[in-house]
Amino acid sequence: MRSIWKGAITFGLVNVPVKVYTATEDHDVSLHQVHDKDGGRIRYRRVCEIDGEVVEYANIAKAYDDGERTVVLTDADMASLPAEKSREIDVVEFVPTEQVDPIMFEKSYYLEPDSRSVKAYALLRRTLEESDRTAIVKFALRQKTRLGALRVRGDVLMLQSLLWDDEVREARFPALDEKVSISAKELEMSQALVKSFESDFSPEKFTDDYQDQLKELIEAKLEKGDALDTAETFGETADEGGGEVLDLMEALRRSVEKNRAESAPAKKPASKKTPAKKKASA
Repeated sequence: MRSIWKGAITFGLVNVPVKVYTATEDHDVSLHQVHDKDGGRIRYRRVCEIDGEVVEYANIAKAYDDGERTVVLTDADMASLPAEKSREIDVVEFVPTEQVDPIMFEKSYYLEPDSRSVKAYALLRRTLEESDRTAIVKFALRQKTRLGALRVRGDVLMLQSLLWDDEVREARFPALDEKVSISAKELEMSQALVKSFESDFSPEKFTDDYQDQLKELIEAKLEKGDALDTAETFGETADEGGGEVLDLMEALRRSVEKNRAESAPAKKPASKKTPAKKKASA
C-alpha cells in the first residue's frame, strides 16, 4: 500500500505523526463501453460548450453556478483555503462508541505511525481500547473538510470519515405512522425464526456471487474464442491507406481463426500469391 496523506493526530499537547492509507478497495470486474456493432471503444470527450474544442484535464477548473453567474475556481484558489492547508487530525472530543451511528460512516483509512518512536501512537490506541471511547476528529483531505471517527481495529488506529449531520436524510414514510397490532404468538414465532439463524459474524464466509459469475462468463467466452483483439477495439488496425473497419462477425471470425491457427500443428508453407493492390491514398 502507498500512503495518500501525511499529518498528525493532535489533542491537547499530544502530537502523533501518522501516514494515512485507504483501508478498502473495490473488487468489481472493470468493464468499459463499446459499440455493439463492431466492438469499438466508446470514449467520453470533455468538450467546451463555447468553442467546441476537446479540453485536456490540465486545463479543466472547477466552477460554481448560482443560476445567473459563474465563478471559476482554479487549483490555486482551492489550495489557498486554510482548511486545505491543514495537516492535522484534530481531536474534538471522545465519545462513547455506541453513540456513533453506523449510517454516518463513509470511507475507512488505516493510520500508520510516522516516526521512529511509536509510543504516543501505542498510548492513544491503548487509551481508546480501555476506555471504550471513539475520538471524534476534524481533518482536511482532498479539498474537503471532514468529520471523522478515530477508533481501534486490531493493532492499528483506524480513521473513518463521517457524513455531516445534514447529509443524512430523515426517513419519513407515511406507512410507519400506521398502527399495527402484533400478537404475542406472532412475536414468539418471529423470535424463534431469528434464533434459528443465530450465528457469529464471519465476513470470510461470504462472497460476491455476481462478480464470481461474471468472471466465469468472461472466461467461458474467452475459451470459446468469442473475443476481439484489444488493439482492434481502439481502432488501431490500420494499413497505409487508412483505418480498417470490421463488423462484429468479421472480427469474431478472425479471432476464432487466429486461435485455431495458434493451436494447430505447423504446416508446410503455402504457395505464394500475387500481392493485393494497395488502397489508393485519399
